[in-house]
Amino acid sequence: MVILRAVLCGCGAMAKGWLKAIAADGELQSTIRIVGLVDVNPEAASALAAEFALKDATIGSDLDAVLTETAPDLLFDIVVPAARRDVVATALKHGCHVLSEKPMAASLEAGRELIRLAREAGRLHAVVQNRRFISGVRRIRRFVESGAIGDLTAIHCDFFIGAHFGGFREEMEHVLLVDMAIHTFDAARFIADKTPLAVYCHEDNPKGSWYAHGAAATAIFELSDDVTFSYRGSWCAEGANTSWESEWRVIGTKGTLLWDGAEDLRANRVAGSEGFLRELAPIEVPDPADPRETHGHASVIADFVRAIRSGTKPETVGDDNINSLAMVFAAIESARTRQRVTI
Repeated sequence: MVILRAVLCGCGAMAKGWLKAIAADGELQSTIRIVGLVDVNPEAASALAAEFALKDATIGSDLDAVLTETAPDLLFDIVVPAARRDVVATALKHGCHVLSEKPMAASLEAGRELIRLAREAGRLHAVVQNRRFISGVRRIRRFVESGAIGDLTAIHCDFFIGAHFGGFREEMEHVLLVDMAIHTFDAARFIADKTPLAVYCHEDNPKGSWYAHGAAATAIFELSDDVTFSYRGSWCAEGANTSWESEWRVIGTKGTLLWDGAEDLRANRVAGSEGFLRELAPIEVPDPADPRETHGHASVIADFVRAIRSGTKPETVGDDNINSLAMVFAAIESARTRQRVTI
């Protein structure tokens, strides 16, 4: 099997999660060789190389120069959103396939440009939506597809965590919608298998927030086939944290599934035909169709590698994932204008 040479750009805390995922997966470890590390702070790149024993990796702060020197097959893009467009464009110019952190781009226009650039370069650009590659999300998608609770009518998600990051997130605009809610938006779009059509969103920065802007939001999305998706979230809600995956209520014409975002998945279907409240019967939620799709970062990276080798598209390829990005920016526009916004 031909080893794929990779350069990693952006050597902060998030990069460790990527490298740990590769190191923990035997197939990825034997498939991917990190040949370069790039960061605006070369000391961060050197420290990362030392921590993961990447002794032969080229270290630098100039992405173009490192790509020229190492001639990699792919780039792992783990930079802050504002830098994403230039990093991806540079990598595509060098003939690299690119796997980016989310969000796909810092604007919808930039996202469309990256799709165009990837198409013109004949290379793949995909996004690490790792939270759709977990057991709960895969199980719900399979369950909904089975028709066990009838036709899907609504998905409701709650996300409330008092997260004290420090660093760039606490200075971001629209921090919840851009940096976290996109995970839930993307997972809901995947589970529903519907097209987002419109949204109404209220965004605020609650009293006591340690963020500069937009630490809380409530959004109602209209999806195709008359499906509603609602989201309530806050990154400065102390006292009763939900799961990082949100708490979910998935409603169909014949029943409901509940998920706590962790291990508790329960579903009931209407079993009776009489009475004010109809009799219910529990339904088993099946295991994921493919356990290989449930390992977060490792599953995303493996899907990306398979797509490169097979000439197919990865699940989170840019020209699909831009639909999740569009949900974010439509929600931001709705919050700004206090109007319903079409997507």
